[in-house]
Formats: sequence, C-alpha cells, structure tokens
Amino acid sequence: MPGIRNFTLVIRGERRERDPSMTATSSAIGGRLNRDSDDLLVVEDLKTHFEVPAGMVKAVDGVSFSLGRGRTLGVVGESGSGKTVLSRTLMNLNLGSNVHSSGSAIFEGRQLVGVKPKQLRDLWGLDIAMVFQDPMTSLNPVVKVGRQVTEHIRKHLGVSKAEARETAIQLLRSVRIPEAESRFEAYPHELSGGMRQRVSIAIALACGPKLLLADEPTTALDVTVQHQILNLLAQQRRERNMAMVLVTHDLGVVAGRTDEIAVMYAGRIVEKASTKVLFSDVRHPYTEALLRSIPKTSNRNHTRLAAIAGRPPDLINPPSGCKFSPRCPYAQPKCFEEEPPEVNAFEDHLFSCHYPVGTEENKAAWDRNLAAGRPETVAVATGSVSEVDIRAKGEEILADLTTSEGAD
Repeated sequence: MPGIRNFTLVIRGERRERDPSMTATSSAIGGRLNRDSDDLLVVEDLKTHFEVPAGMVKAVDGVSFSLGRGRTLGVVGESGSGKTVLSRTLMNLNLGSNVHSSGSAIFEGRQLVGVKPKQLRDLWGLDIAMVFQDPMTSLNPVVKVGRQVTEHIRKHLGVSKAEARETAIQLLRSVRIPEAESRFEAYPHELSGGMRQRVSIAIALACGPKLLLADEPTTALDVTVQHQILNLLAQQRRERNMAMVLVTHDLGVVAGRTDEIAVMYAGRIVEKASTKVLFSDVRHPYTEALLRSIPKTSNRNHTRLAAIAGRPPDLINPPSGCKFSPRCPYAQPKCFEEEPPEVNAFEDHLFSCHYPVGTEENKAAWDRNLAAGRPETVAVATGSVSEVDIRAKGEEILADLTTSEGAD
C-alpha cells in the first residue's frame, strides 16, 4: 500500500525535501496582504463575534496574515486578547448559533470560514491539526491512550488495526515517551502532565499534517517540561517541513522558536515582524509592556515584577480610538479619539500606533504624560524596570536567539 509506506516515512522523521524557492511570507495587520506563491494559509479580515445577553463580544476583530510552508508564526498576547479564539476559528471549532464568523481563511485554496464542520472532517487531523492547552480535558479520560492515537490514523489512512498500533507506538516513541508499548495501554490519568501533552502532540502529528496549531501547549507544565515540549515541537516541525502557529502569552517562549511574531490585543494584531526584528526594534507600546514584564535574571531576588497597568478592554464596549490607550504610558488625546494607522516599516515590520516606541514623538508624549502625572506613565517610571531595561531585555533575548541559531 503506497499510502502507508509514505506515511511511515513521515512518522519516522523522514525529512521532506523543501523547494529552494520557499521564502518567508509577510502579512498585514489590516486588510493588505503581501501574498507569496508558497503561502499555505492566507487569512484576511477574519472576525469572530459571540452574541451574548450583554451584547456582541468581538473576540477576533479583523485579523489578517499569511503563513508559508515550513514556517512558524508566534501569536502572543494576554489572556482575552483573542489568541485561542483565532486558532479555534481556523479549525472551525467555535460552534453555536451565537457565533458569528466572517472574513476569509484559505488553506491550500480551500475556504475554512463559513463552512459546515462536516465539510472539514477530511482536513482535520490529516492536513490541519491542533494541540490544545490542557491535555487533561482534550484527552478522553475513559479511553486508553492507544485507541485515541490510532482512531484517526485508521479513519484517514485506512490501515488495519495492527498497522495502526505499530504506527501509534512509533509516534509515541518519536515524542519521547518511554516504554511506549505499555503507555499505549494506559489511560490519560495514569500519565504525568508532560506525558499527556506528548500524547496530545502524537495525536496531532499522527497523519503528518501540513499545519499545526499549538494553543499554549506548555501552560500547565513546569519549566523543565515546558522546554522539552517546545524543543520537541520545533524538532517535529523541522523534520516534517510543517507550518505551525504557536499561541502563547509569553514572548520568551516564542523567542528562538518562531520565524515571525504577531502581537494581539483586543482581538487585533497590533504589531507583527520577524522574530529578530521584533525583539531588536519594538514599536508598539503593548509589545514593549509585554517585554517589560519578562523577569530578568540579572535582577535581585524578590524584585517586584513589572505588571501592565489596568486591565484588558471590554470586548463588548471597547474604548474608542486605540484600544490600548487607557493603559498606555504614551497615550495622548489623539489616541483616545482616532484608530491608529497601520505602518509598514522596513523588513515588513507592521504596527498600529500614533506614537511608536523609539521615535521623537514617543519621547515627547512620555515627557508630557510624566509631567502631567498620568498614573500609567508614573507606574512605569517608578517601577523596577525602566525603558533602558526593556531595551536591554530585548538585546538579551536577541543574543540568546543568535547563539541558539549558531548552535543549530
């Protein structure tokens, strides 16, 4: 059976040949897209709103980007920024009569938005797969691990029960689960959190998908296991030439593991650039705030962490103008009245801000707010992390990124 032979090569880690013409893809924050002939996924003006008694929750509100084969896009933001809803919208998993999705998401020429779930069943698992943040709830607690791994192998590939078992055990080994044969017969509750997440990854990779959506795959894991899981995902992506969307709230997680980073706030992408450019030349105040909140190893013990002032906006009645303006240390009257324009800087660095970080206008806005005693500005100015420290943190992460690439 030729199909099985090809599949076995994939799950054993056989490297797929990559077309030398494959290049990085770029995307727009609003509606413009720089399309590449090798785009695997093209998303334009994607919106997902939830109708609730209090009003319409605009969870994803006009997101556009493109992703090439073999590339990794990191989607970063606080809880409630729309990251998970975005990934679930791409999988068409936001079900219910109160869900309103619009826009376009084209995967290999096939529309993913506005179609019935049964029309996408042949894509789920085979071409597009997802790793959820909590394996304890995404895995069926009363079904053995082996059956959960083999279920869609048999469905999509039409192999026998014995062949599916052999393939599943190879998959469990490939994600570094010890004693794979015995774990095949175990229930999820008999495994540790790290092992359950590895099982979830094995299930997602079982049919060799072209696109993997990883929704905060390390949230419930300790730091050591987090590192192992992230390295495993990166290894599998390289070996399979698989595109990946890595969703997280931690900029440190995506450093060194992504080609591009999109920062989401209030359901929109507010800044997007290649990983190196984003860390070396932060432009949006929200991205700067996320970077500021990363603990520094050089800080003394018990140093107070730098939190972002305020809270995420109400997605039913969001503030007018820039959605980050109520929390921004640089906000000016214009920010509360007008949506900031999309700016495309060099090297496809896109951001939406009236007073971009690092500009003279930004410095003047800071000085005015500091003199006026704006609480959000004073909080940053008197905090344990200064603007100089933010730059230093970006340079530190960039240096680590360069070192890791050299080691590879």
